Amino acid sequence: MRWSGQELEVEQGATLPGLAKLSSLVRSVQTPEFAGVTFHEVLAKSALNRVPGPSSMPFGWTINPYRGCSHACVYCFARPTHTYLDLDAGDDFDRQIVVKVNVAEVLRKELARPSWRHEPVALGTNTDPYQRAEGRYALMPGIIEALADRGTPISVLTKGTLLRRDLPLLTAAAQRVPVDLAMSIAIYDHELQQAVEPGTPSTKARLATVTAVREAGFDCTVFLMPILPDLTDSRAHLDEALRQVKAAGATSVLHGALHLRPGVKPWFMQWLDVHHPELVPKYRSMYYGTNSYAPKAYRQWLAARIRPMIRAHGLRYGSEDPVTGGVRSSALASAVRAARGVGGSDGLPRPVGDTLF
Repeated sequence: MRWSGQELEVEQGATLPGLAKLSSLVRSVQTPEFAGVTFHEVLAKSALNRVPGPSSMPFGWTINPYRGCSHACVYCFARPTHTYLDLDAGDDFDRQIVVKVNVAEVLRKELARPSWRHEPVALGTNTDPYQRAEGRYALMPGIIEALADRGTPISVLTKGTLLRRDLPLLTAAAQRVPVDLAMSIAIYDHELQQAVEPGTPSTKARLATVTAVREAGFDCTVFLMPILPDLTDSRAHLDEALRQVKAAGATSVLHGALHLRPGVKPWFMQWLDVHHPELVPKYRSMYYGTNSYAPKAYRQWLAARIRPMIRAHGLRYGSEDPVTGGVRSSALASAVRAARGVGGSDGLPRPVGDTLF
């Protein structure tokens, strides 16, 4: 197994209820390079995850090679998924990372099934496939090659600058299948960005990755989300953000206001209380008191503010995948038509679940 020369300890089953007692756990690893982080290497039973969608697009497909994320974004909507493993949605999500070491091999078997219909597959819609661990585990090259070999369109949304490593591979894949790329860059104040997303590459580094994506011949959408009420929604911040996005060469922009799902809200509010205590009453009373989403009136106000700014900077408004929430695949129209063809008795391909272990 990888990292054998750096291993410090292997956790025993009793230390991680719900995870380490499973037969699919290969080992739990800590290394000097990732101080405070434990990687739990597992053998996944499936790679493809079916996501139900509206009638016009019955479902989408995603792959999550990792569970948990060292990016440690305090607003991350995926945090509650860790509670299924008897881990918490706070520090455990940031520091207890599940690695599906066999994901590429399992994916190849799933794509070889006669029922597979070559619908687009999205990566980065849950936890980031290019988080720091990918530099050592290198799961993405095998995933990209498997998808391209089986004629399956690929879309990737990431905060990780490690995407640049795989641009030659993605360029080769694009000769066979549609490939759509997007970078998530929400905050353009360095100090605030490091406080809210402490494990991510800097905004500057991500903008440089947008430029590299464009130089490789791809379009690149920037996800300007989440926009944080009273922190990143001023005209000055948005104008500077869009100026930098345009200068980096991005082709389109998507925006969205912060939303705080159950399990995420306490973690974010704890951060807000430390860093911006003056905003806590307003967030609790005006924005997120009993709701996960910002009020409709705020979202309408934000859209009215930013959309003319996007046009003024010569950028297009991007298209979000209606099912997965990632960048919309350029092959999606074909997938909708294909979904109306033959498959199982209901006219759809047989589902492949995202069984973690």
